[in-house]
Order: sequence, then C-alpha cells, then structure tokens
Amino acid sequence: MGFDFGLRRIGVAFASLPGNGAQGIATVRNGPNGLDWDALDRLMADWEPHALVIGLPVNMDGSPGPMTPRAKRFGNRLAGRYHLQPYFVDERLSSFAAEEELRESGLPAAKRAKLLDQTAARMILDSFLVEQAGKGGADEG
Repeated sequence: MGFDFGLRRIGVAFASLPGNGAQGIATVRNGPNGLDWDALDRLMADWEPHALVIGLPVNMDGSPGPMTPRAKRFGNRLAGRYHLQPYFVDERLSSFAAEEELRESGLPAAKRAKLLDQTAARMILDSFLVEQAGKGGADEG
C-alpha cells in the first residue's frame, strides 16, 4: 500500500500483484484535528497490504526537505500501528506529475483535485514496485 503524505490529505494506493501496477484507492483526511485513523483502519482491513510505501518529500538535490521528518514520523506510526514493514521512497515531483497526468486526461478541475493525492500515491507505489522488480522482487501491497 502506498501513501502520499500531506498535512491536509493523504493519498492512498494499492497494488495487488507486482507488474500489474498500482491504483489510487482513497484520500484520507489529515489536519489540525489529526489523522483520520478510522478511515485508515478500514482501508487496511479491506485491502490487507503486506508492506507500506511512504513517499518521502526531499529537495530537488536529494537532501531532506521540511516535510521529510513528518513523512518519516507518519510512516513509522503506520508501521507501529499495523505491524508492517515501511519503505520510504523519494517522491520528488510526484504531485506535479500527478497533476500533469490528470490535466492531460481531460478531467474537470474539481475531479482532478479530488484524485490528485491518490494519483500521486499510485505513482509513488509504482516507482517502488519498478525499483523492487529491478532488484529481483517486491511484496504486494
């Protein structure tokens, strides 16, 4: 299961089998009142992932960005709560690429905004799966 962490929204994606590609499945609320753990609990129960892939926001030069510690903290909280291995993946430009893909699809702006975070999560998860396939294996989820 892949995550695009944000201070207001967290995009979620899932891949059932390596090579099949990921799909965006949800956008979970995050904000001043905290993360919507109930929504995440339901997603985890429904999709039963085997691993957690969290996009790590880094600067263009690869150095940690201001959101890097928050994304790591989120990933570690997920790992502790669900007892799954977290993997952190460079997510440079994932939101930009997701916006570009959605714009090219011809969807109206309101629909693009609704799908942006989960599309970015899908791209993060896909990049992880491609990387793992190059290493000789990847877990589903």
